[in-house]
Amino acid sequence: MKKIFVAVVTMLFFLCGSLRAADKIRIGVPQQVVHWMVFPLAQKKGFFKEEGFDAEIVRITGPSGRSALVSGEIDYYTTIAFIIQSVILGLPVKVVAAYVTCPPFVLMSRPEFKSAQDLKGKTVGVGAPPGSSPDVIAKLSLRHFGLNTDKDVKFVYLNSHERTFLALEQGLYAAGLIPPPFDFQGKKLGFNFLARADELLTYPEDGLIATVKKIKEKPDEIKRVIRAGIKANRYIRADREGTIQFLMEWQKVNRETATANYDSSARVFNDDGSLPESGLRLIIDEAKKTAKVEREVSLNEVADLSILRQAQKELGIKPR
Repeated sequence: MKKIFVAVVTMLFFLCGSLRAADKIRIGVPQQVVHWMVFPLAQKKGFFKEEGFDAEIVRITGPSGRSALVSGEIDYYTTIAFIIQSVILGLPVKVVAAYVTCPPFVLMSRPEFKSAQDLKGKTVGVGAPPGSSPDVIAKLSLRHFGLNTDKDVKFVYLNSHERTFLALEQGLYAAGLIPPPFDFQGKKLGFNFLARADELLTYPEDGLIATVKKIKEKPDEIKRVIRAGIKANRYIRADREGTIQFLMEWQKVNRETATANYDSSARVFNDDGSLPESGLRLIIDEAKKTAKVEREVSLNEVADLSILRQAQKELGIKPR
């Protein structure tokens, strides 16, 4: 009896110890749009718990997310392009991993417009402000087809992808840049797919950003967060049904919409957390234009990938 009692006490001791060992972290995610699902899914599927975290996902956008990161109200943020403009102006944070090669935006036009060239002199809707990632992606996509985005096309900016799609449906614009599932809905209406952004360019928008202070003081914590993100991405790529079920719950949508979201976006999630140099350079160059910065900005000024390489090594991934 005494042995049983000792065994139970020992088990409870280790159980309580493991509960105490869970580190509390807060991660800021801007929207419940499909390409931001990495860390919410990591939380739901237990990948943070596997890495010893009690993680809270905080929905917070733009300047509020930036301020919360620097002040310590959140531990990590996820919007790479928005943050980099501030980094080159002196914000003490760096990108430490990336999980999406390019947001799965689609340039879609009304049925009467068959190609990008048909958009000359027309209006294109973008569901975000000027200088935002959707704006940059829309312009880069059109430039790929030889259009001068300063002269050939007029842009109208709305603060909602849904409003952009509705305006396109009502015939107010010739084309619009829209994310899933609006591409699926547009196809039902006979709209034309002019371009899928991820097939034209690399623009690693969703990732992990930490303060320089945290990079210096808590590299092991960062490594474990990176690992949780990689595990989530691998799950997304490997388990279609499980991810669709997650999207139904997270986005509060029906199966048809969740399936459309998954099928339009699964390919943009990498399996190793890598930050592609060409995509990062593209983001830096666009950020310099917006911030009116002319000096050279090195990759190391905005990113620190040393911890990512350690995480990849522990997961048996060969760094790119």
